[in-house]
Amino acid sequence: MDNSTASVKQQPFLQFLKYTMFAASAGLIQTGLFSLMASVFHIKYWPSYLVSLIASILWNFTLNRKFTFKSANNVPVALLKVTLYYIIFTPLSTWWGDVLTENYHWNYYLVFAGTVLINFITEFLFSKYYTFKEKYIFAFTRNYANRHTQKHTIDQEIKVN
Repeated sequence: MDNSTASVKQQPFLQFLKYTMFAASAGLIQTGLFSLMASVFHIKYWPSYLVSLIASILWNFTLNRKFTFKSANNVPVALLKVTLYYIIFTPLSTWWGDVLTENYHWNYYLVFAGTVLINFITEFLFSKYYTFKEKYIFAFTRNYANRHTQKHTIDQEIKVN
């Protein structure tokens, strides 16, 4: 296995690692803002969660678009795609958080942590396979073409010799 093949195989892991680091920083922002609103100012769960979620979305999208997925193409379209994810996730997560904390008296932080984990996993998959998918289709095609061309060239060299 040559170095280019090894680096192509390492790319998904490195990408996931970058995403995790940026998501963790967004999680710190979200947790800090949530804690400030819920614990210091005693604001109910859902407004505390909603404001902190919006702040972390903006932070996470900006950093992951630029550094993890390295996408400079059509930022408004990418932002619209992320918005589509949050049009579904935000009302659902706000609703279940409110129901679990207000009706079932679950701990705010337990519900918050579970919701952040669900958001982390589903947003990564959505971003990778929908929001920034074109980049991966082209990268896969280019890598396949490069490997095929290299193999073809090697085969021709063997036949000549």
